[in-house]
Amino acid sequence: MKTIAALQAVVTANPPTGDPTAAELAAIDVEMPVISAEVELLDAQIMILDRTPSEVDEQRIRRARRRVLAARRDLANLFAAAFVPEVGA
Repeated sequence: MKTIAALQAVVTANPPTGDPTAAELAAIDVEMPVISAEVELLDAQIMILDRTPSEVDEQRIRRARRRVLAARRDLANLFAAAFVPEVGA
């Protein structure tokens, strides 16, 4: 029987140290509005798992969904503005 062994060096240049880098922390800060909105939506959905949603629950979920969409839109616009050159500049 032939054994299979790795013939290449480790793929990652820097092994993980367990702590996030400054770039990773900056990326989390940029995405924090989306993360917060998604947590709010998840909380609203969890609250109605074991019962029939009331009108207030439905409003809370709709509002949370709108916040998630708005946060994702804002993040997409931020990235689009950062990576797309301005026309006429």
